[in-house]
Amino acid sequence: MRRLLTWILSTVAVVVLLFGYKTSTGSAVQPTGTVVAAPGTGTTTAPAPAPATSGSTAGTGRTYTGAAAQTHWGTVQVSITVTDGKITDVTVPLYPSGNDKDQRINARALPILTQNTLTNQNADIDMISGATVTSDGYVQSLQSALDQAGLA
Repeated sequence: MRRLLTWILSTVAVVVLLFGYKTSTGSAVQPTGTVVAAPGTGTTTAPAPAPATSGSTAGTGRTYTGAAAQTHWGTVQVSITVTDGKITDVTVPLYPSGNDKDQRINARALPILTQNTLTNQNADIDMISGATVTSDGYVQSLQSALDQAGLA
């Protein structure tokens, strides 16, 4: 009887802990800093300007914006600037930032992913430990931008 009571109480405790766990909200940051919530979260959002489109000019290069990659934690989108057939700049206008953990992870991971892209000049870059989901979305969107630029 004592074992059964212990088992039931521990099961209830585990269920309570699981339902109380807070996950990422799936929000993403627009270039303007406007937060856009994932569909169905009940958050009202302000309109933000659309990201740069494929082939827009930016200085002496052309800017290509990859397709937005939907990940488990939110949307990731990469824009690249190509000058004379080389990637000269990389920005990430959309990335998960719905909570402090997302912000900490991406503050560390995105600069590394960006630098790896500039160094390798392609989407063959290493995943960042602890930011695997963001890294995967980054590579998907980057490949889309490279395809648009004809650098695949």
